[in-house]
Amino acid sequence: MEAQDSRLVEDIEWFLDHLKVERGASPHTTEAYANDLKLAAAFFEGIGIDDWRSIEAPHLLRYESSLSHPLARSTAQRRISSLRSMLKFLKRNSAGPKADLPSTGGFRKPKTLPKALPMEVLERLLALADTSKPTGLRDRALMELIYGAGLRVSEACELDRASLDLEERAVRITGKRGKTRRVPLPEHTAHWIDLYLREGRPKLVVGASGRVFLSDTGRNMLRQKAYERLRRYASAAGLPDGVSPHTLRHTYAVHLLRGGADLRVVQELLGHESIATTQVYTQLDMDEVKARYLKAHPRA
Repeated sequence: MEAQDSRLVEDIEWFLDHLKVERGASPHTTEAYANDLKLAAAFFEGIGIDDWRSIEAPHLLRYESSLSHPLARSTAQRRISSLRSMLKFLKRNSAGPKADLPSTGGFRKPKTLPKALPMEVLERLLALADTSKPTGLRDRALMELIYGAGLRVSEACELDRASLDLEERAVRITGKRGKTRRVPLPEHTAHWIDLYLREGRPKLVVGASGRVFLSDTGRNMLRQKAYERLRRYASAAGLPDGVSPHTLRHTYAVHLLRGGADLRVVQELLGHESIATTQVYTQLDMDEVKARYLKAHPRA
């Protein structure tokens, strides 16, 4: 059931405008909030609620209970979190319920980090792209860029050609909240991007596009396509499920830290606002910690 035009939907639009204009949320983030909140509005309309001010604790409990199996825990947590964020905004603007806001605690799952790929595994993964074809050149260049510059997949897919400086081996990225950073490119990464731009992209492009990475049909490449391509390569390489563009970004960060890079430098390269995010994002796995301990401690 979809929520019709109502006070519930009007307040959702108000909140979405706040996200876009005042908080600088990306279109992807805004769309995710919109989908979650419209589902919530449909639920509350279904039980006779037509104004967020009217919501009471029992109504919120009913909504939380509706987010049970077979819905994934991560999806339930996200939907509760989206609702909580909007209700918090409405309360600050004297337009929210008096009831306590829903907690995401019951849905929260332990924070896990993807394992960094060993260099030999990474090289095997990257080499799987068939670079004799334009699409293979694109895939190789895309994976090389995400790993070589530690980009978010959305940053890589939305990269404009004007933001690339292959002579200086650098890329200018506008990340979350409109923050711009300049990231150096390894020589190997610059080589594959240059090769793709010269020999692959011209065979894919259809019409005018300033984007670096194009789909098989010559249109702007979507982040979902990047995930799909990498999943195929990971499967062909015999890697476990869950390897994604985020794994390449994580591997970039961990390899930098293991190589002696300063945490603050890694923070800037990744585009993190908080050093705490970088610390969690780049922590070494316990096998690495144990190996270092056994090597360093005199009584180990």
